[in-house]
Amino acid sequence: MSENQELIFEKAYEQLMEIVKKLEEGELSLDESMALFEEGMRLERLCERRLDQAELKISELITREGGAVGIEPFEAEK
Repeated sequence: MSENQELIFEKAYEQLMEIVKKLEEGELSLDESMALFEEGMRLERLCERRLDQAELKISELITREGGAVGIEPFEAEK
């Protein structure tokens, strides 16, 4: 299993938020900023995949009227 697969959503999201905070402070060199940006993009993609997997699983588990399990679209609150 790769490092990405072992990294849980919460930890990846926490790391991503730390990167955003450091980049927003604006005290890093260009090279440091670019390296953090690249890592942030990797973490963002990982989080997005984890959320997509969770959404699919939730959609598959929604129970329709009459007790039949079916797929219904997942709608996030606005």
